[in-house]
Amino acid sequence: MPRIMFPHDIPLSPHAALQKVLEAARKWGPEGVLAFDLDLTLFDNRPRQAKIVRDFGKARGLAVLQMCKPEHFISAWDLESALLRCGLSKEALAGCFPEVKRFWQERFFTSTYCVEDLPMPGAKKYLDACLKTSAQLVFVTGRPDEMEEGTIACLKKHGMPTPGGRVHLLMKPAEQTDDDAFKRQAHSRLASLGELIAVFDNEPTHINDYAQQFPDAFAFWLDTGHSGRDVELSPGIIALRNFEAYH
Repeated sequence: MPRIMFPHDIPLSPHAALQKVLEAARKWGPEGVLAFDLDLTLFDNRPRQAKIVRDFGKARGLAVLQMCKPEHFISAWDLESALLRCGLSKEALAGCFPEVKRFWQERFFTSTYCVEDLPMPGAKKYLDACLKTSAQLVFVTGRPDEMEEGTIACLKKHGMPTPGGRVHLLMKPAEQTDDDAFKRQAHSRLASLGELIAVFDNEPTHINDYAQQFPDAFAFWLDTGHSGRDVELSPGIIALRNFEAYH
């Protein structure tokens, strides 16, 4: 099939770029591939984090933590600041944070809690549009395999595409597997499925790797929160706050 991708040196608004992805996907059909990360790309996991904090508060009798809400997590991965915003004093935080952290680590990467996640604004609508193009959709996530049940349940809960047919789910074999290494290993799987048209990820390191490996694909960085590493985005990567730009 002749090339139908669009030069990255042509400035595009987020809306125009998302539309061009759909245009390219329609032309490639089943040979086209669209790849999406899950956490902080398609899903807001702050509701999951808030639920964990509330459950800790219930278990330890800390009423102030039982009122934890997603909006207390201004930075998605900053647990300490979230606890302070809930109303926990600095002194109380110092005394209980190691225990809270252990409680969080035991629950965050589980099917039980990931069903609390909510779709990013516009994510379902854009996925629906992608699915109509006949291209393949691939969810490439750093979640471990043991979260498959909850991940699929959450997709179903919100009416989003689930694995089967043209929809694929690539997960880490174990929680201890390095995220960067796993995402790089996924490159060959994506290439084997067809022509990668676009990829979406919130982690600068991961989206930079995609852009390097697949220079003809549209690379979208979701500006929603990440691991905090000081990584500069590569040229040509398109920044999105969420998928509302598609509207």
